[in-house]
Amino acid sequence: MTAFVKISPQSAITKKWILVYKTFRPKGLYIDILISINMRELLKIFKALCDETRLKIVELLLNGEKCVCEIVPFTKRTQSTVSIQLSKLEDLGIVESRRDGKKVYYRIINPKVKKILSKMDVHSPQENRGDTKSL
Repeated sequence: MTAFVKISPQSAITKKWILVYKTFRPKGLYIDILISINMRELLKIFKALCDETRLKIVELLLNGEKCVCEIVPFTKRTQSTVSIQLSKLEDLGIVESRRDGKKVYYRIINPKVKKILSKMDVHSPQENRGDTKSL
């Protein structure tokens, strides 16, 4: 029995779907698909972080949930610019928003982002306060 499954970069692939696919395909192909999925996810994260404003936003959010009114002064960008960048981060699955009255709060939802930034030695703003060295 053969199954044909369409794989697109935009599709969210669940573990259940992968297991179903595994039953119909050779083991080597299954591993290649998992590597490809992981690579796509990493590329998505790096594309999100390649913009200076988005990187500053994510750096601030390493401390936890923040309101847009806290993010704007930190990034030294206009509210409109910050909102556009936050929307892109949300679309890429990096951050999540929640509304509380008129305020919108954002937090990092992708644990791989925190892991990547820790490997790159990027610290949260509070950790950098005591550091007076410049690169």
